[in-house]
Amino acid sequence: MSAARWRIHRYRFDLPDGDVPAVLASRSETLPELIKAVGGRDGQRFLLGPNGFPDLRVNDFLGSARMRNMAQTSNRDYATSLALWLNFLSTRGQEWFTASVDDVEEFQFWRLTDPANPEKVAASTFSKDIAACKKFYRWAASRYPDVVDVFADVGPPRAKRTAGVKWLDPAAIVRWRDVGLRGRGLDGRRDQSWRGRNEQRDSAFVDGLYGTGLRLTEWGSVVLPELPRLASGRSFYTCRLADKCAKGGYGHPYWMPVAVLRAVRAYIEGARARAVREAQAAHRYDTIDARQIARPAGRGSHVVLVSENGQDVQRPWNLIDPELRRRLFYSTAQGLEPMVLWLNETGMPRDPHGWHHTFENANRRIEALGLSNFSCTPHMHRHSFALKWFSIGKLVYMARLGSVGEESANDFRSQFGDTWHLVQTMLGHARVETTKNVYLEPFRNLDVEILLAHADGFPLKEFLAQVFRQHPNVASDPVGTGS
Repeated sequence: MSAARWRIHRYRFDLPDGDVPAVLASRSETLPELIKAVGGRDGQRFLLGPNGFPDLRVNDFLGSARMRNMAQTSNRDYATSLALWLNFLSTRGQEWFTASVDDVEEFQFWRLTDPANPEKVAASTFSKDIAACKKFYRWAASRYPDVVDVFADVGPPRAKRTAGVKWLDPAAIVRWRDVGLRGRGLDGRRDQSWRGRNEQRDSAFVDGLYGTGLRLTEWGSVVLPELPRLASGRSFYTCRLADKCAKGGYGHPYWMPVAVLRAVRAYIEGARARAVREAQAAHRYDTIDARQIARPAGRGSHVVLVSENGQDVQRPWNLIDPELRRRLFYSTAQGLEPMVLWLNETGMPRDPHGWHHTFENANRRIEALGLSNFSCTPHMHRHSFALKWFSIGKLVYMARLGSVGEESANDFRSQFGDTWHLVQTMLGHARVETTKNVYLEPFRNLDVEILLAHADGFPLKEFLAQVFRQHPNVASDPVGTGS
């Protein structure tokens, strides 16, 4: 495709206006006010064509209620797929409203099969492109008589299910983190050439991915009031992922190991606190027009949104999506402070996409040290987490986990049913069939030695006592401390 192409942009109300055209500079309204006046929203995506001009109908779709009601990740993916389709049509001298079914068939050939395309994709990826284009054309055809829905009879391509599941064992996860994110050499010692500035934050984040099993965007959406307090004698803490932050809107409990919570608390008191102080001194938070002042409600599951007219609104955290979470701020004696946990080095709320750069940089560093086949992605932590719990479940049922007594094993079996229901619970899947579809084949024939490596040292008795202490169907020792 040529350099002149359709490109995705976003309205950002939290950035300075910068240089604006003279026709706008003379207006009394701020740039966010002008954008709102034409129906734009903070964070909304819009496209500019190869000539630098927008197509109003395309951007009306991106700002429509149909797109607003979608999850942020789906919204992003649909905009990307739509831009890809428009760029493909540009190479054929076509406009989207004059495209034909032949163009759709050529698009499918180019994406899936064309030898001249160096970036062919799997059928599952192309299915997302189809879904985005179908939604766009269905919306456009219902509003504009000149638009024909060329995707009306197009279905997703049939795909052979391949799980694509890769994982690291516990020792490899530690090695990847220490070398890629903490500046260690292959010998485990501090690399004197290391110049990383965010190792405390980055290490805490990736430890949390493996420790909780949350997806990158889910873990990246956590706010300070959702974190449990450290307590003596605890190995695990029960937390809850909000519906608005979960894939598919399916919020669920998750369990945070004490080591993860300690690392997160250390980050809050260390690198995060420094970044906040520097941002306050530079008045960075004061320039964010779309910020929302908030405070925790008396009930820990709610937040109070403070309005300028005194009409405060209390809402459950379960209904606060990631985008709004990144705009929530405490008002403290020292100034404003973000409520969201993860911040950039500048003290500003971190966009989840930024974590992909963290992983890419870590993989490049590791490769530069000579380990060319040793890399990791965020989702590999989730797969590794799934394997850990599959290993624990299988070994309990096989009576091969030496540290577990018969009573604890029976408690475990009665709570979870079978191994797959255990893994489903820990991953937060709505249906056990989803868990099996992803993991049944890659986990089917694993050796016991691999299972033991992933489950080694796991404190199952403490986990059962602490995590399910308040479960209505589980009886715990009434004399034990259990705090």
